[in-house]
Amino acid sequence: MTGAEKCRKIMQEINKVIIGKETIVKNVLAAIIAGGHVLLEDIPGVGKTTLAITFSKAMSLSYSRMQFTPDVMPSDVTGFSMYNKATGAFEYKEGVIMSNFFLADEINRTSSKTQSALLEAMEEKKVTVDGNTYELKKPFVVMATQNPIGSIGTSMLPESQLDRFMMRLSMGYPDSASEINMLKSKEGNEDITKSINPVITMKEVIDIQNEVSGVYVHDDIYKYIVSIVNKTRKDENILLGVSPRGTIAIVNASKAMAYIHGRDYVVPDDVKSMINPVINHRILLSGKARAGHLSVEQIINNIIGSVDVTDR
Repeated sequence: MTGAEKCRKIMQEINKVIIGKETIVKNVLAAIIAGGHVLLEDIPGVGKTTLAITFSKAMSLSYSRMQFTPDVMPSDVTGFSMYNKATGAFEYKEGVIMSNFFLADEINRTSSKTQSALLEAMEEKKVTVDGNTYELKKPFVVMATQNPIGSIGTSMLPESQLDRFMMRLSMGYPDSASEINMLKSKEGNEDITKSINPVITMKEVIDIQNEVSGVYVHDDIYKYIVSIVNKTRKDENILLGVSPRGTIAIVNASKAMAYIHGRDYVVPDDVKSMINPVINHRILLSGKARAGHLSVEQIINNIIGSVDVTDR
């Protein structure tokens, strides 16, 4: 079975439970096989936790979840040292982050210190406790959620920390047909995630990630991506454009999308499909754009439309 066939089987398995959200499922899969992390910004009750559980099961990844609240400490996430009286030494007790797939639920409801501890681990793929460094498990994926409605008791992620997430996605409400199918699928089945079967092994996930990194990108594609990024840095409607980390994320996500489609090279359509989810949280609109009620998506689409792939 080829890597693309494995990806199709994963998506088919997840779409049994996550109904009518094929694009979201594909984008999350692209982020995972590209070695990135996902921020889900959405209202409660649309299936964010279910999405995380189904991905972890279908890809044979160990799963852990933490509900972030104001009293959660960094050590709850990263782990801590505890004195063992029998041995006379301090022993490391793993934090909740020590899994392959970590769901950070409502990350904006915890303190900035705890957010920083998580985001540092995401970037460096390791945690440091009392001067000792511990490697995170491989593969390692963080899916964080935050509720955009209601700011009481929240500490929103600053731009520098949002930049650590490869994609920001929103599931949104299902359409009527999908919601009816969802209701039917839950009849007599309280936990629909139990129907998810492992499609690939953990080793296969790592192998796929290695293969994705080797997908070929032509110089013209690099120039196309950089042209789009430069436009975000010069657009009068944008106060803060895409960072170099964002440029790298576009390349890696485009490679993953090409891989999902069964190609070992990137085409412009791969880039176009990844631009919005990869950069929508890396852009800060100017006062003029906000006053004109322009959305980030509108501005991104205008930029994509203004750059031709043949531009040099």
